[in-house]
Amino acid sequence: MGAFTSRSAGDFARSLAIQKRVVFALLMREALTRFGRHNIGFLWLFVEPMLFTLGVTAIWTATGMGHGSNLPIVAFAVTGYSGVLVWRNVPNRCVMAIEPNASLMYHRNVRVIDIYLARIVLEEMGATISFVILTLLFSFLGWMDLPEDVFKVIIGWLMLAWFGAAFGILMGTLSEQSELIEKLWHPAAYLIFPFSGAAALVSAMPKALQDVVLTFPMVHASEYMREGFFGSKVHAIHDLSYMFVINLVMTALGLMQVRIVARKVIPQ
Repeated sequence: MGAFTSRSAGDFARSLAIQKRVVFALLMREALTRFGRHNIGFLWLFVEPMLFTLGVTAIWTATGMGHGSNLPIVAFAVTGYSGVLVWRNVPNRCVMAIEPNASLMYHRNVRVIDIYLARIVLEEMGATISFVILTLLFSFLGWMDLPEDVFKVIIGWLMLAWFGAAFGILMGTLSEQSELIEKLWHPAAYLIFPFSGAAALVSAMPKALQDVVLTFPMVHASEYMREGFFGSKVHAIHDLSYMFVINLVMTALGLMQVRIVARKVIPQ
């Protein structure tokens, strides 16, 4: 029994090592395909999301748009819109991701899940680097303060990253089974945005709207992150246990769909 367990653990470790190498190779391939070797190349990984957040921040500042609190617009925009990049862009990259990479399925060690993981890691890495750099930069310039509770910010961001990954895999696998998913997702992402918690605090919304908004899992991570950033300056409303359950269910459904899709993929 002990020998069997040791052998199983060894096989698992070897399989994990192979998968890590495969995902890293796919990640580098995806980065070169998207960003190329010219101009600033790989730096676009985080410069691109930084430009988006900076653009939103500039528009908010110029127009003096309200956001339901007395927090500086810069701080509110950075903490809100950085999270949008995770739950919106990851599914964008996972939808219909298998077809252009079908030729890679000829390689024995490349699996459907590896293609999704490579795209998820690349997208979330860029959003994370962008978020950290903007926070440090604006703090240095005196436009926002550093987080009051870094641990809460990290937990909130990890929950959001998990949600983005699970949602991305689920949307990606469903899109391989129906082209309708790809057609519907892009307009749906814009419709979901007002309910994502990026543009306003939940506590500033009417009670009836709060009940609706809090059904969206990403709101809870956004509120928790802002509580970590601003502490007693905001009244954050969140339930991470609810988000945990949703993330867990989506992860299970996504992995089930991966197995279904993997059986249907034909290398080209």
